[in-house]
Amino acid sequence: MPQDIPIQNVYYLLCYAWDKLDVAGTIDVSAEDSQTLDDLFARVLINGTDYLVRHGFDRDYILEREKTPKLRGRIDVGASMQRQTWRQGRMVCEFDEFSYNVLHNRILRTTIEQMLRCSRLDHKLADQLKQKLQLMGEIESIVLTKPLFRRVRIHRNNRQYRFLMSVCELIYDSLLPTENQGESRFQNFLREEKAMAALFEKFVKTFYSRHSDFEVSAPHLHWSQDGPRESLDLIPRMETDVALESAERQIVLDCKFYKEAFKAKGTASARFNSNHLYQITAYLRNAEREKGWSNVEGILLYPAVAQNFRHDLQLDGYRLQIASIDLDQDWTEIHHGLITLLEA
Repeated sequence: MPQDIPIQNVYYLLCYAWDKLDVAGTIDVSAEDSQTLDDLFARVLINGTDYLVRHGFDRDYILEREKTPKLRGRIDVGASMQRQTWRQGRMVCEFDEFSYNVLHNRILRTTIEQMLRCSRLDHKLADQLKQKLQLMGEIESIVLTKPLFRRVRIHRNNRQYRFLMSVCELIYDSLLPTENQGESRFQNFLREEKAMAALFEKFVKTFYSRHSDFEVSAPHLHWSQDGPRESLDLIPRMETDVALESAERQIVLDCKFYKEAFKAKGTASARFNSNHLYQITAYLRNAEREKGWSNVEGILLYPAVAQNFRHDLQLDGYRLQIASIDLDQDWTEIHHGLITLLEA
């Protein structure tokens, strides 16, 4: 697994994983400008907010509740009597207000505020983020929680927020408080194997959806099984990463974001990871049985380790490629390598 994936490649991985390639070229994340994840995400927030300023922040009707001398909407008589607001010439009213203070705008504002607490953030980028806050007027901050992101409703008229909300959620997941009060730092998710495995898998699936003639899916496969229901219910189903299907070929591709594609015992020479081989052959056997894929083949795909490799062999009667893709190279080379992998 590459120890240091270039920041601009991280950005492209995220764009593919979130299926937002339309924004990939709108933000300058060249190596000389973005040296850290802090800087990368700051640039995304700056450019995203600039876009919203030019095209208009989203607005919607939200329910407001306040004491007011001017009656509007629904009068909460009970609350007004309990608080005796009528003595002040006011009543508690509830009414719908067409406002910029919608949830996705509040999440964006709060995320920018949190980014400004990052101790390693480039000072020029911090100044630009502060300028964006000044443009957000009536939009209020909000206490961020993980479930809050699930409440955001993205539709055709505010689809420009989809990528920004994904970035905001990733920032929320990655920020950690420091010993210095009011400061935060990024937990480098590039070092988190589980998070990177999920990102790598989504990237590969979306890449082939965009750049191949195959029908791309991720089907669940079932074992050939028989026995009591209470026993069968305990058998896990097989969840493939990527399946590629055309009239001529069927491929099951398993993404393996591991530090080592090979294993060695004692002084023995390195060998392919046997667990990975067992898994992919099980997928192939059951895809052949369940989906009727008579010529199914498999690919085990790893991020580059010590060196690039590509092995093409027959295993248990199935064609199997075991290959790597170097995420530390120029993006055009990554693109070419993945396309070449599917060449018969």
